[in-house]
Amino acid sequence: MEIDTVVLSNPVIAAPMAGVSDKAYRILAREQGCGLVYTEMISAQALIYQNQRTWQLLDIQEEESPVAVQIFGSDPDMVARGAALAEKAGASLVDINMGCPAPKITKNGEGASLMLNPSLAEKIVEETVRAVRVPVTVKIRKGWDEKSINAVEFARMLAGAGASAITVHGRTRDQYYSGKADWEIISQVAEAVSIPVVGNGDVWEPLDAFHLLKKTGCQGVMIGRASLGNPWIFRRTVTFLQEGRVLPEPGLGERVQMALRHLDLVVQDKGEERGVREMRKHLAWYIKGSRNASRVRDQVFQSETVSQVVEIFHRYLAEMEAERE
Repeated sequence: MEIDTVVLSNPVIAAPMAGVSDKAYRILAREQGCGLVYTEMISAQALIYQNQRTWQLLDIQEEESPVAVQIFGSDPDMVARGAALAEKAGASLVDINMGCPAPKITKNGEGASLMLNPSLAEKIVEETVRAVRVPVTVKIRKGWDEKSINAVEFARMLAGAGASAITVHGRTRDQYYSGKADWEIISQVAEAVSIPVVGNGDVWEPLDAFHLLKKTGCQGVMIGRASLGNPWIFRRTVTFLQEGRVLPEPGLGERVQMALRHLDLVVQDKGEERGVREMRKHLAWYIKGSRNASRVRDQVFQSETVSQVVEIFHRYLAEMEAERE
């Protein structure tokens, strides 16, 4: 798959997720064969104002290329300047978020609310394209609500404004992440524009990715929530698309090992106190669905150090092995 000058090794893409897709997550996704990874959504305004915490989100140094930086904003000049800073930081491409449904984003006229203001969205893309040399892409939704489904015409406008690719989440803003994703709207967008379209929504297994690509004609598939505590979804999906083989899901021992490696990467990047705190939800995701997982999750959410987490997981593994004997 190609996005203008950026060549992906495969069409499997990790979704940008706030509070999730940090450096550690991206490293693991790439190791599992993911064709493209994204930063968390970054405020263009905060970048310009030199907010330190925001600039930490933009740390993509020493990561395997390509890495996309996703930014958001509602002021064309601000977004363009933020994109230029992202390019300078090493972004392979810059993605503009026009699909985030969170009220704290949409109340400022950003994220999915831009789908209600196509003329402003057009200006944002045009100015951003002029400001950078790397490809500019956009992530959108089906529409704001069922009464204002405008993904097709919105995508045409984005392509005309210079966007190099469009990702379509097959839900409206009102749906957030509930209900079923509408793959038909992804198909309609793919037919309507000549630039690559990435489909997003309800890809939980490798077979889902295969069906999404086949049914919609989109060029790429974006995986989000299915990867939580499950970076293997990328390797399994790539392998299925390329070879038709379904790799087995990881066992509990492998999941625990990966969880602890994920923790180690986060702590290296953010320090122990913050790293352990932010990793609690990830650690719980890694063992979700396993026997006694709720008890272990409660213990993990009380942990404050790496050694405590390691002890909790090693004890858990020992208990599970003893039960099998």
